[in-house]
Amino acid sequence: MTVRFDGGKRITAHYDGFDIATDQAPDSGGDGSAPEPYDLFLASLATCAGIYVLNFCERRSIPTDGITLSQKWERENGKISRIELEILVPESFPEKYHAALVRAASQCAVKKTLENPPAMEVAIRCANS
Repeated sequence: MTVRFDGGKRITAHYDGFDIATDQAPDSGGDGSAPEPYDLFLASLATCAGIYVLNFCERRSIPTDGITLSQKWERENGKISRIELEILVPESFPEKYHAALVRAASQCAVKKTLENPPAMEVAIRCANS
């Protein structure tokens, strides 16, 4: 993954043929032209759980029409202290699968990474090295 500075507060990550744009909100000096990086972090958690929910339903031939995920979070001292993910299912969703669906969503790789975070290093080197 490489990152490019695109002017103003816009920053784009390039990964596997995709451009992932970010910007800051106007009150943080940006144009609000793209999600903020932290928003992408939160979206990655919700969409990761979403793919696990989708896979669960597909394996059982359960229609996903009417299924949505809702994510809320709480902040403490500027840092997220709690994230709540709720799976909303239609009344027709088989009740016998409710607990299993929660377990499936809980297998999300992003969630698992947060539960046991990797070591992270930041280094610098000159571009001509």
